[in-house]
Amino acid sequence: MHSLSLIFLSLLIAIALCVHAVRSGRETYWLWIILMFQPLGGAVYFLTQIVPGLVGGSSARRISRAARETLDPHREYREAKAACQETPTVRNQSRLAAAAAHLGRPAEAEALYRAAAQGVMADDPVLLLGLANSLLELRRPAEALEVLERLGEDEAHGRTPPAALALGRAYEELGRIPEADTALQWASQRLPGFEGLARYAAFMARNGRRDEAREAVREMDKRLEKLNPQFRKEGRAWRDLAAQALSGA
Repeated sequence: MHSLSLIFLSLLIAIALCVHAVRSGRETYWLWIILMFQPLGGAVYFLTQIVPGLVGGSSARRISRAARETLDPHREYREAKAACQETPTVRNQSRLAAAAAHLGRPAEAEALYRAAAQGVMADDPVLLLGLANSLLELRRPAEALEVLERLGEDEAHGRTPPAALALGRAYEELGRIPEADTALQWASQRLPGFEGLARYAAFMARNGRRDEAREAVREMDKRLEKLNPQFRKEGRAWRDLAAQALSGA
């Protein structure tokens, strides 16, 4: 009897969530997720579609975004591409470029950032940094450095932790190790998340500082244990980048 009550309650909750999805104009695939994967599907819908609207805040938005990417990693790219095709504004081009970069398509991202960084937007810091990072992924550090030097002329936007991280990567690729060390260390101490620390650990591993790199990996392991499960996958990917550099050094 107790089991039947739980099944009935789960069904009622699923129906209520489906009603919410329909009334709020959510995509129809949410109905399948809620009904076919009870109770996990309903829990995912509640956490990603309802909780952010109830509690607000950056943490809730990050959890919602992480969950959506887990369920459908290409969704943002598809939506950004549709928006760009319908209205090819600089904003939409930049959004599509960021989505392409996130999916590991640096050549496409570079072309989009270049197309957007024209005319009055030629010195836009977001576009320049995106372009530089795309060039770094394409292993064209000299071109990336030229873009970053242009970006650095704007002290307010060109001397930020993300810009320093990109600058350090370019310097290392060009063999300017002391300058790379300074930029990467500064960025690693100021960037949230794991990327800055991971890239600096990888840099140390590649440049004869294995003990320091091991300590950085151990620090990331400690932080991963405390990390929200929604963000653990991304954090572990960065940790593994550093560990691979250490094992290959």
